[in-house]
Amino acid sequence: MPELRFDPMRSEWVAYATERNDRTFLPTDFCPLCPSGPGGASEVPLDAFEVVVFENRFPSFGPDRRNGRPVRPSTTGCEVIVYTPEHELTLARLPLERVRLLVDVWADRYSELGSRAEVAYVYIFENKGEEVGVTLHHPHGQIYALPFVPPIANAELQASRRHLAEKGECLHCAQLAAEALGSRSVLETGSTVAFVPRAARWPYEVHIYPRRHVASIADLDAGERLDLARALLGVTGAYDQHFGFSTPYVMAMHQAPTDGSEWPQAHLHIELYPPHRRGDRLKYLAGVELGAGTFVNDTRPEDTAAQLRRAARTPNSAPRKAPTTNRM
Repeated sequence: MPELRFDPMRSEWVAYATERNDRTFLPTDFCPLCPSGPGGASEVPLDAFEVVVFENRFPSFGPDRRNGRPVRPSTTGCEVIVYTPEHELTLARLPLERVRLLVDVWADRYSELGSRAEVAYVYIFENKGEEVGVTLHHPHGQIYALPFVPPIANAELQASRRHLAEKGECLHCAQLAAEALGSRSVLETGSTVAFVPRAARWPYEVHIYPRRHVASIADLDAGERLDLARALLGVTGAYDQHFGFSTPYVMAMHQAPTDGSEWPQAHLHIELYPPHRRGDRLKYLAGVELGAGTFVNDTRPEDTAAQLRRAARTPNSAPRKAPTTNRM
């Protein structure tokens, strides 16, 4: 069963999920995320759907079945969200109404999973592309219902807590005010803003925020959910337009924990990290990033934001496959 071990040197939990080594390797012409059909049953026992959610068969976190073992179980669970029955699409090429529905599904799962006593944090994310380790290319995301607040989210929350205590304002709201229509802005969709952060760690990192101070995706109203869907399409489409291929990325949603505490400093936002630093070159985490925890970025956020602004204004063409990448 999945389990957690605490690292006292870093005050962090590490998850172990050895069952994932037993994941089935499927024929290349079979996708378990496509609708079931005459050719065989998949994970989706339907011949048609819009968005579907189910438990991950090979989770990193799961129910407590330790039977008295002296380690903390990685209780809670993992879910898969399939965005569309169409295998060849990506989030960037979904219709607006489908992405708007996806936002509703995220909000529903945040509320339902977060209501469970054992869940401290609902982490919604997407891995896209072989460059970030994806083996199933059907458009989908995941949700980890965590029994703890993960380190990056916790660091943000503690920094925001200190800023609120010292300045009497939300740190994220202050950042939004500084970034609005500035040199690092990428696009705006009414109630939503997307920008390259001033201290971006990845060359084409983009953060998407609702202007209004809301703690979680469940707190967005109908108009804000639509604007968030537009922003997601705009940013992922700008990536594809700029690079000229279907761009790999990691997408991470940061929001309020669900541990029963008060989190007035929490401000919902989505962060996207494409691994490319140029069309055929990847950003790899090496000695200074992994060993020292200090990122080195060889591009200026103002420059990459300008490139993405231009791309966001250009009509998207059908993206080609990502090229063979170079480590240099």
